[in-house]
Amino acid sequence: MALYNRVNGKILKEQLHRGNEPRTTISFYKYYQLAEPADFRNEFYKKFDQLGVRGRIYVATEGINAQISVPTSQLEQFKHELYAINFLNGVRLNMAVEDNGKSFFKLKILVRKKIVADGLNDNTFNVTDCGKHVTAKEFNELAENPDTVLVDMRNHYESEVGHFKNAICPDVDTFREELQVVENLLSDQKDKNLLMYCTGGIRCEKASAWFKHIGFKNVFQLEGGIIKYAQDVKTQNLENKFIGKNFVFDERLGERISDDIISECHQCGKPCDTHTNCKNDGCHLLFIQCTECAAKYNGCCTESCAEIIALPEEVQRTLRKGINKGRQVFKKGRAKDLRNKSSHSVSV
Repeated sequence: MALYNRVNGKILKEQLHRGNEPRTTISFYKYYQLAEPADFRNEFYKKFDQLGVRGRIYVATEGINAQISVPTSQLEQFKHELYAINFLNGVRLNMAVEDNGKSFFKLKILVRKKIVADGLNDNTFNVTDCGKHVTAKEFNELAENPDTVLVDMRNHYESEVGHFKNAICPDVDTFREELQVVENLLSDQKDKNLLMYCTGGIRCEKASAWFKHIGFKNVFQLEGGIIKYAQDVKTQNLENKFIGKNFVFDERLGERISDDIISECHQCGKPCDTHTNCKNDGCHLLFIQCTECAAKYNGCCTESCAEIIALPEEVQRTLRKGINKGRQVFKKGRAKDLRNKSSHSVSV
């Protein structure tokens, strides 16, 4: 059995969007010492590829971080197989808030040094001594406390389209950068309640342990992140303090949490919170684009990229040959809009 996908990604993506099979988008993580992450990765792939699982999973000596899509008809079998793995028995599964079943088109499992790139030396502190997990109700109460500092532990392009009211949203590109920025920003407030949140909880799990290590006295993290919070405020009839969209790292690029639109199209400035990737395969810039600009620029970030995708495919391949830009995101602080940018992207 092949342990990697062998089908062209464009073909798989087309199949996903044409298909109508009900699928459920799930995320989960677990910090756990894996002695042989490569062996675990291979067995995990064989087990869940057979069930039709698609998604992106990172495996490391410190555990597993997964964002996946499961055929809804196989959901119970998936849970049975997952919970049969000793250290994953009973692991919390975050179900997507707004799910069209089009989140992932292939299964990709990568062995990495860490399941989240944080730049920390785990040997210098107790990574399991994390902050106190709080429920949606407790989160709301703590957020109203004048002695609480509420911090968004996500990147700027995530918080730009949605965040909790009155949260500090650092203008950072990476989690590694975020840790240092927050440490410097709150260095004189270590006696206050430090209340953190992220998408599903994994970044706060590590961050809370680090902030406790460096002297913060009262560290709290939102249990299950924004995803679980959005579900709990509905089922428990609580006030929803999150405004806008929850950015997600899959084909959907966002889940609507409230009707508020707090961001702007990066090309014309119109209220908009729809993320997209530039259709030019040599660019793929992640940015916010309204429907009018999508039509004007043919789904591209600039006129130059729109001109490129109008060229024959073989010419496009020649233009981008040997160029590896990595992942690019629009840096909102660098220019008023994309049309005025001479260099419109930064690597993350």
